[in-house]
Amino acid sequence: MAATPPVLGLVDARFTELLFDRIPTVVFFVKDREGRYVLVNETLRVRCGVAHKKDLLGRTAEEVFRSPLGARYTEQDKLVLARGREIQDKLERHLYPGGAEGWCLTWKAPLRDAERRIQGVVGVSRDAHGPDDRHPEYRRLAKAVDFLRDRFDEPLRVSALARQAGLSLDRLERLVRRVYQLSPQQLLAKTRVEAASELLREGRLSIAAIAHSCGYTDHSAFTRQFRAMTGLTPRSYRSLHST
Repeated sequence: MAATPPVLGLVDARFTELLFDRIPTVVFFVKDREGRYVLVNETLRVRCGVAHKKDLLGRTAEEVFRSPLGARYTEQDKLVLARGREIQDKLERHLYPGGAEGWCLTWKAPLRDAERRIQGVVGVSRDAHGPDDRHPEYRRLAKAVDFLRDRFDEPLRVSALARQAGLSLDRLERLVRRVYQLSPQQLLAKTRVEAASELLREGRLSIAAIAHSCGYTDHSAFTRQFRAMTGLTPRSYRSLHST
């Protein structure tokens, strides 16, 4: 029987694995100091298209996900390991080896031993679902969200959404988080990147024209946000979907 990797001594591996295997909308993993998977849940196995969890163990994200996506995820791991800082609720569009795409909110944190030395990374990526239309405040937000979807190609401000809903900025922030599990800024960015992704896949417009049509004032600002949320530049994303 193979020895348990030292990093797993910091968590109850059996209980944690059983727990997260039963949450199909959450990806869970633990990695060692080299960024190699030492614990994964069933959701990650399924989305990576491998037959067994052991097919992921001992490998880095860069070895699991195709270039340049894996390099981006590994870069995140290295920052957590080197700086000891958490990544909290980062809205990302994940592209899985099988070709599926999905939005998630990612949390990563350093895993420390009793002496506070960093021994690895623990992380969770929670699927960002559609709105909870059963929430009592859903209808009140509908007008503001429709306004966002109709006008995302403009230099839209969150204050304009608040006016559409007849709410203060603080009240809008709280309600959007309750109904959409996102901040208003994340909802706006998600809407723009989804629209840009569709245009990039179609391949008819230039990247500069797509940036303008999705509400970005300049090409570089569009590229920075698109890469931050997908791990790819717009050009790389287009190339990925043209093959």
